[in-house]
Amino acid sequence: MPPRVKFTKEEIVEAALRVTREGGIGSLTARSLANELGASTRPMFTYFETMEDLRHEVHEAAKGIYKGYIEAGLENRIPFLGVGQNTIRFAREEPYLFELLFLLKPEGADGGVIEALAFSQDLVRDSIMRIYHMDAYEADCYYRNLFLVAFSFCTMTVTNDNPLSDEQMSAIFTEISLAVCKAYKEIPGLPRGDYDRDALFEALIQTERK
Repeated sequence: MPPRVKFTKEEIVEAALRVTREGGIGSLTARSLANELGASTRPMFTYFETMEDLRHEVHEAAKGIYKGYIEAGLENRIPFLGVGQNTIRFAREEPYLFELLFLLKPEGADGGVIEALAFSQDLVRDSIMRIYHMDAYEADCYYRNLFLVAFSFCTMTVTNDNPLSDEQMSAIFTEISLAVCKAYKEIPGLPRGDYDRDALFEALIQTERK
């Protein structure tokens, strides 16, 4: 009669997630997992054929944690701002999970920056349309621009190269938000690329010369 399995699949994934949160996905090995479980490597291979299979499960678990941050951000009075702030908070509090989701991700895994953008875009679109009186396309473009700024802050944060305070990052968000919103209102067709770029830049240059 085969020995009884001591751990469930969910317990193994949770242990693997703990290892990843503490040292990154590169620290997740059969040995480090066994140490975390206080057992041999046998329980893991009861449920997963390879370590890569387990890393995929950890990746999915990390996506669930990130989703929780996004949902919390949506409770903000200005939802899209809350999402941006909580994306940065996720990078600060869970740097190894941010790295896993957006900078490394296991081979063949779904996810990444574009999926995160689309996921959060769907959640904040209505609030942007309502607050700034934009159509859906304009709202998506507006949020895309702010998301890319937030992502750059996050990347600097997880690489320990972010000299900006929360107040400074918030000020930059405000500058870009106002600039993009004002441009969309004053330059019809801008988000769709339907405008005369040369004429607009020439007009700006002429203004500077006066």
